[in-house]
Amino acid sequence: MSEIPEYLRKGYIEIEELKKIIELPSEERLRKKPVAIPECPQEIPCAPCREICPTDAVIMENVNDIPRVNYDKCIGCSLCVQICPGLAFFMVYYKGNKARVTMPHELLPIPSVGEEVVLLNRVGEEVGKGKVITVVPREKSKGDTPIITVEMPIELAWDVRAVKVVRE
Repeated sequence: MSEIPEYLRKGYIEIEELKKIIELPSEERLRKKPVAIPECPQEIPCAPCREICPTDAVIMENVNDIPRVNYDKCIGCSLCVQICPGLAFFMVYYKGNKARVTMPHELLPIPSVGEEVVLLNRVGEEVGKGKVITVVPREKSKGDTPIITVEMPIELAWDVRAVKVVRE
């Protein structure tokens, strides 16, 4: 019987664990335009990301493969983020000394463009504040989940995977 990976026991994957599964894009690529990052470490029958990609940047030889992205082919359209039923795709883009991370947002309320939000790491802990740059509402998303892009300090780009909206 094979050993269960630590990320399955914990319920989340840390960036160092992810790096053992997929190669991450270079900083040079991250500064060109948004790029898709698959954080889907399990071999399960699922391929909507591959099917929706207009440039065939998502690579899977069969439906059970872990998705990988050809970062040179990725145009940053975010369709993979929108369609992923496991909420396991993100977009990362470095712009100056800030990062923009595109992510699914399942919690209510839905933030508005320009709104300041609390940044949450992979465990759900508050790690800072960010500003919402774009919102794709559920009705306009290719999937069932709203998609948001949040600007944040560049050092948080690989930790933040959710936000909390705090309104008074």
